[in-house]
Amino acid sequence: MKKTALLLGVFILLVSFKDLEINTKKTINDGFVSMQIDTLFQDRISIRAILIDKNKIWYGGDKSRFGYYDLDKKEKFEERIYRDTLKLEFRSIAQNSKNIYLLSVGSPALLYQVSKKTKKVKLVYKEVHEKAFYDSMQFWNDREGIAVGDPTEDTFSIIITRDGGETWTKVLSEKLPTNAKGEAAFAASNSNIVIKGNDTWIVSGGKKARVFYSADKGKTWKVFSTPIVQGKEMTGIFTADFYDLKHGFIAGGDYEIPKQNSDNKAITNDGGKTWELIAQNQGFGYASCVQYVPGSNAKELVCVGALGVQYSKDGGVSWTQLSENSKFFTIRFLNKNTAIAAGYNILARINFK
Repeated sequence: MKKTALLLGVFILLVSFKDLEINTKKTINDGFVSMQIDTLFQDRISIRAILIDKNKIWYGGDKSRFGYYDLDKKEKFEERIYRDTLKLEFRSIAQNSKNIYLLSVGSPALLYQVSKKTKKVKLVYKEVHEKAFYDSMQFWNDREGIAVGDPTEDTFSIIITRDGGETWTKVLSEKLPTNAKGEAAFAASNSNIVIKGNDTWIVSGGKKARVFYSADKGKTWKVFSTPIVQGKEMTGIFTADFYDLKHGFIAGGDYEIPKQNSDNKAITNDGGKTWELIAQNQGFGYASCVQYVPGSNAKELVCVGALGVQYSKDGGVSWTQLSENSKFFTIRFLNKNTAIAAGYNILARINFK
């Protein structure tokens, strides 16, 4: 009996180790290994701002253009917003249940409301200042939204709506943290504002690369330092994403040295209070947009930028290049395996496999 029990125990132990080995291999092999680009439309257009509204992909572009692509009908709708002789460039886009909001870069800063139902366009905010340059916009809920721009004084330009986007008010500088001289933001992909519930993160670049955090929908702010490369006009954080209230990822680098892949990516596990550099001297260089893969438990990320499309399955520790296509400026996920990407002359659906 003792010998039989011993042999049985050894057998069970060997089987257990074998199962562990199989499960380990399965975990290691999980993740995307390739991608397929399905072009939705091509045109002579620059698109850095997209959002997903059910079956429609709305976008803001250059030369005063905006529109959407209907995934079900496979149809494109596009309009221009004419404002005197201005050629507007919309790099910020946001939505609530009834309307789309488009915000132009440069001066004058013009914020338009577009009815999802009628496509009627209405100007809801205008700011004339030689330094006006808005970078990103998001909504907390159906009534409250925020947009951030470069400083016109010594703080970020922050405008907020509390009435569903009908009116927007610029926050007084004395109620905001002071920016360092030469610290601003980048309108790279409408991803330097991240919202989770009432929590908000804004990332900066230039002479400083920091994270501005609000736990109360923009009423009060704290500022946290990051180790991302900084000190020059085109260095810093260009993009950010948070998987939940604790786990976040920031990326960027030096726009003028796009292949430099050190000091350009960092993670947080405490809601942005502290940041740790990751994947030093490996993976992508300059990054335009980074996003967590839905349902990945903060383990999977996709980045688009100067060195193509790259993917991480281990929280950003290592990266695999899935495509050398460097025309994408921004990306958003429809579901775990499908994303919409846009950029230089293209709007596309990407199927990850």
